[in-house]
Amino acid sequence: MDRKAVDIADGSQYPNERIVKDFLQDAQAQGIDKRTLQTYRSYLKFFMLQSKKSHNLVDKNDLKSFLLILKDRGLSPSSVNGYFAALNSFFDYLEEEKIIPVNFVPSFRRRYLKNILRDVKKDAYNSRRQLISVEKMRELINSTLDPRDRAIMVLLAKTGIRRNELINIDLEDIDWDIMSITLKKTPKRTNLIIYFDEECARVLKRWLKLREEINVDPKQRAVFINQENERLKRNGIYSMVIGYAKRIGIHNPKSKDINVRFTTHCFRHWFTTHLLSNGMSREFVSELRGDSLNETIDIYNHINKSDLREAYLAYIPKLYI
Repeated sequence: MDRKAVDIADGSQYPNERIVKDFLQDAQAQGIDKRTLQTYRSYLKFFMLQSKKSHNLVDKNDLKSFLLILKDRGLSPSSVNGYFAALNSFFDYLEEEKIIPVNFVPSFRRRYLKNILRDVKKDAYNSRRQLISVEKMRELINSTLDPRDRAIMVLLAKTGIRRNELINIDLEDIDWDIMSITLKKTPKRTNLIIYFDEECARVLKRWLKLREEINVDPKQRAVFINQENERLKRNGIYSMVIGYAKRIGIHNPKSKDINVRFTTHCFRHWFTTHLLSNGMSREFVSELRGDSLNETIDIYNHINKSDLREAYLAYIPKLYI
């Protein structure tokens, strides 16, 4: 979340506050996580303060003015895209509730955010984050015998999912027949179906067997839990990953250079780069990553899921763990 925008939007009252609250309640009912809801609220609040118009009177000129404001503030392409992703979700809600006739944000994004979204995609593929070899990834995973920690790291490496996406996976989200997982909806992800291979299936089943033996409360559906049998937290995953990374010498916590630091996002970088290096098309990699670009690049609508799964199994690196 952009700190400068939050500072400006600190007032308790702002235009359209009631309808924004209704939208957030609707998003919560859809299963959107708390952090995303907070981001939605902040971004929409800032937009409303800038537009000073009722939600049903906002037009494309207001969006253009807002885009210029964001650019003048020097926000990154990812941050600008985040604001308009929140606006798109909000106006989708207004259209669904028949408060407005049509959501015009998608057409605006296609016209005015084309270059910005290209930069977002470029940044995703050309990250300066540390990239480790397949052999080093194997060493990292083999640095622990803990079934849960191994399953987490293998799943991160084999799917490229984010921390929040991983911790929100429930037992019923896993389809063992086609080795896939259905993720919870977030504004950062379009494709919710991810795949895993036999290596990942083995370590995941090993952890789930141990999880069952722990006598976890049946009401607890989270796949990954902590020692208190609660859903694992973001910080828990982060601390675990950098702990093992430090052990094998790929994480220097004292350095500000991200190229010598190994964090959870490095798994996503590893996943992306090695699939591309192995020859998978960028379109398929984007789909597997769930890149939130489908409103600008209309390539995802015709990607066959069966073809995507076969390509994934063909190109995902084998770790031989």
